[in-house]
Amino acid sequence: MLIHRALSRSPSSLRDITQMATAALAHSPISKPQFPPSCCRRSFANLPQYFSFLSSSSPLSSVVVQSRQPIAALLHFDGASITRDDVVREGDPTNNVPDTIFSKLGMQLHRRDNHPIGILRNAIYEYFDATYPGKFVKFDDLSPIVSVKENFDDVLVPADHVSRSYNDTYYVDAQTVLRCHTSAHQTELLKRGHCYFLVTGDVYRRDSIDSTHYPVFHQMEGVRVFSPDEWVNSGLDGTSYAAMDLKQSLEGLAKSLFGDVDMRWIDTYFPFTNPSFELEIYFQEKWMEVLGCGVTEQEILRRNGRSGSVAWAFGLGLERLAMVLFEIPDIRLFWSNDQRFTSQFSERKLGAKFQPFSKYPPCYKDMSFWISDSFTENNLCEVVREIAGDLVEEVRLIDNFTNKGMTSHCYRIAYRSMERSLTDEEINQLQGHVREVVQNKLRVTLR
Repeated sequence: MLIHRALSRSPSSLRDITQMATAALAHSPISKPQFPPSCCRRSFANLPQYFSFLSSSSPLSSVVVQSRQPIAALLHFDGASITRDDVVREGDPTNNVPDTIFSKLGMQLHRRDNHPIGILRNAIYEYFDATYPGKFVKFDDLSPIVSVKENFDDVLVPADHVSRSYNDTYYVDAQTVLRCHTSAHQTELLKRGHCYFLVTGDVYRRDSIDSTHYPVFHQMEGVRVFSPDEWVNSGLDGTSYAAMDLKQSLEGLAKSLFGDVDMRWIDTYFPFTNPSFELEIYFQEKWMEVLGCGVTEQEILRRNGRSGSVAWAFGLGLERLAMVLFEIPDIRLFWSNDQRFTSQFSERKLGAKFQPFSKYPPCYKDMSFWISDSFTENNLCEVVREIAGDLVEEVRLIDNFTNKGMTSHCYRIAYRSMERSLTDEEINQLQGHVREVVQNKLRVTLR
């Protein structure tokens, strides 16, 4: 089930959204509800026009960024085919998916056995196979294109929640999104009768730019459903029994990944589990959150024909744990094809320590402007990322002030390649394009 940090925090905490993994299941490629939630209609009513810069006809398409991956013409997920036109819809004002995001669909780092993400996935698989022999069914090739209903409503995300906004989610159209969590498919798997399952996949969220945040990352979710005869003789009620089993299972998982570490459970809140917990471990001289979990809300089970049952669910972010286990300092490295990176990892070698192969200098560019009422930092990051790709290392607010009712922001953009030195000429060209597009599309006034 979905473990979505943003749903249990105030909007000001949404920067943490990428660090809390969630997970889910799979479904058919583009299943659309007939009646999209009213909140989505409201969100798109005032959709800014800056999304037009994403089209291939934009002047920005002439800028060649060496760090980008080639865009595939046709992708396949679970037997279904997806083309670029299915995802990047030029002229549709409700579509905010750029080519930089579409280029990541189908790469499926979690299915590469020699990649840190795939190595970690397989290690978790091995733990559950050993603990529950023959029980857990694994899904890792499910389409990331899902309906708004599947992504939000089916896992009890409130209708007016900020995570539904186009500022946080990639919309294909008003009724269809790139999944924000793999839990978007949980309902379908429960309806199919699965009682034990693990779901791994790539998920998509509009987010800030720094060494630990990326708009595409990978999650794993686990779900186990109990029937009454499993707890009736335990002396516990169903909820207490499921919570006990959940904690025992996940403590074992943490030990299998990190060794004999101290652990603690933190009570928390998620709208889809009750009670809800976070597991923290004491690792490298500090407490670190590993995952979120809880006992599934009865409403979810009831809707899917499981009345009388109880279930637990957990979700974890694979990048977040892999960065710690493999000592990888920058999340962009997971997408590198440089052999100096890829050759350092081998199948079943969990925790092989990454050896830095270069440290090219960063190039900093500052940009100040008076913001408009519609300005958001996520929109700025989308502009920068679409122009500079993975050459941008960080976008950080370094100063702001208000004068005569107008607010000014100053952002520092750090450009750095993981593979080569950047030239002043190419960075000046990129920064010039950034300034032009930010002014024209985000409706700000440069200073």
